[in-house]
Amino acid sequence: MARGIFAKSESQAASIMREIQGDVIKSVGTVRNYEQALKTCCDYLKEFKLGGLRDLTPEIAHQYLHNRSTEVAQSTLNMDRGAIQGMMQHVTHTLDKDEKLTVIKSELTTILNSRGYTPAQVDIITSRQTAPHALATKICHSSGLRAHELLTLRSTGEVHPSLRENIHADKFSNLPNKSLIYTVDGKGGLIREVAIPTYLAQQLESYRRDTPINVVDRGINYQSYYKFPGGHRFSSAFSQASKRGLGYSNGAHGLRHSYAQDRYEQLANDYYRNDVMQIISQELGHFRPEITEVYLR
Repeated sequence: MARGIFAKSESQAASIMREIQGDVIKSVGTVRNYEQALKTCCDYLKEFKLGGLRDLTPEIAHQYLHNRSTEVAQSTLNMDRGAIQGMMQHVTHTLDKDEKLTVIKSELTTILNSRGYTPAQVDIITSRQTAPHALATKICHSSGLRAHELLTLRSTGEVHPSLRENIHADKFSNLPNKSLIYTVDGKGGLIREVAIPTYLAQQLESYRRDTPINVVDRGINYQSYYKFPGGHRFSSAFSQASKRGLGYSNGAHGLRHSYAQDRYEQLANDYYRNDVMQIISQELGHFRPEITEVYLR
């Protein structure tokens, strides 16, 4: 069993930095920042039952950094990558001294600039789209999907979601429509459940492929089980339809903002705010409820 796997995140991060401080990193400020970065990473590993810091592989590190890219600015993301890379090069030796982790671009600016759409605005947009694109828009709006997640839809029971601690017992409660559970591959390949209204799921199933195909979107390979738009192609077409119908576009990501805002209204009268934020955060596939606050502006 890996050393320290059950230790607190603070203890694991401090242990790593004691092996780096002085010989590899001399700056006290950098040591402090790296220790905090590793502590946050360890929290993530514990949340998704992925082991301890010393178990971290380059693949899981990239998953983590992809998730963080939606939550933090580029400077913080670079700090996270530097801390993990330093640990892997000098402590766990899962990277050679001249190997580096891939640079991930922060998506936080896009998220901060996105805003939601009202149901009436969604209707205007979908009236300017083809039937498959209109259905994709409605699913993103009613289920909180990212554009690339449309490419990864699988019906319930076909794929198990990623293990996660502290799943709220009332996730998907108070939904306005009867729904079916599907799974999608979220940021960094972590699989989560999504609830799609039954009437939309029935339409979706009419697009099911007899055999899945490989789809490349922004350099990433996806197994697509539905003859259905997604990823960059969907995002671009959505923005064009929004501009034709509304005269502007907040981007397809604005549909996730709409989902968060609608869910808040559906839950707020029956749950404490902390529970509401935890439920919405888990439904959207966020690591921390704090990022969900951005979606409610």
